[in-house]
Amino acid sequence: MNAVRNYQKELDKIIESIGADDKSAPTLFLHSCCAPCSSYVLEYLRTYFRITVFYYNPNISMEEEYRKRVAEQKRLISAYNEALLGNSVQTQEKNINNRSYLIDVVEGDYEPQSFYEIARGLELCPEGGERCFVCYELRLRETAKRAQAGKYDYFATTLTISPLKNAVKLNEIGERLAAEYGVSWLPSDFKKKGGYQRSIELSKEYDLYRQDYCGCVYSKEERERQRS
Repeated sequence: MNAVRNYQKELDKIIESIGADDKSAPTLFLHSCCAPCSSYVLEYLRTYFRITVFYYNPNISMEEEYRKRVAEQKRLISAYNEALLGNSVQTQEKNINNRSYLIDVVEGDYEPQSFYEIARGLELCPEGGERCFVCYELRLRETAKRAQAGKYDYFATTLTISPLKNAVKLNEIGERLAAEYGVSWLPSDFKKKGGYQRSIELSKEYDLYRQDYCGCVYSKEERERQRS
C-alpha cells in the first residue's frame, strides 16, 4: 500500500532549499484558473519565486464570462505590484522572509473549441470526474509547453487550492508532463496551511469576482440543477 503523499511538505522542502539572494530566486510559470484562487498562491509564493502567471482557461464556455475573469486576474496582479512598488524598503531587503518580487502575467489564447474536443463523450460526467481530469491536462500541457519554451525553472497551477479539485490527480498530471517537457513541476496542495480560507479573505479585501461554478457549460448546468 502506497503512503499518501503530502504535497505541501514537498513544497516546503523546495522552498527551504532556495537561497537568500535575488539571483538565486527560481522562475515559476504559474497556471491560474481565476483571480480568487490565485490570490493566496501569489501572496505566498512571490516571496520565493519570480512568477509569471499564465491565464489559460479554454474550458470557460461563454466569452463574456471569460473576459470578466481574465480582467479580474490582471486587476489583482496590478494591485499586488502597485503595493510592492509602494514599499521600496521591502524590495531592497535581502532576507528571503521579507523580499517579494513583481509578478508578470501572460494571457493564453481563448480557444473553447479545444475544450469541447477533449470533453466529447464526457459531457454527462459529474463534476470532479473524468471530464475534469482531461481538462486539467489540457491546461497543464499548454503550461508545460510554454514553461519549456521560456526556460522556466518550474511550472505549477493554482487549481490545487480548491477543495473541489483533485490535488492528487493534478500533481500526477503535472509530474508526468514535467518528465515529457523537461521542466520541473512544483508540487502543491495550496488549500493546506489555511490557504483556501486565506483566498476567501483576500477576495473580500480586493473585492474580487468569485464565480460559483468552475467555468465550463457542463459545470454551470450542474450547478443550476443543484439550485433548482
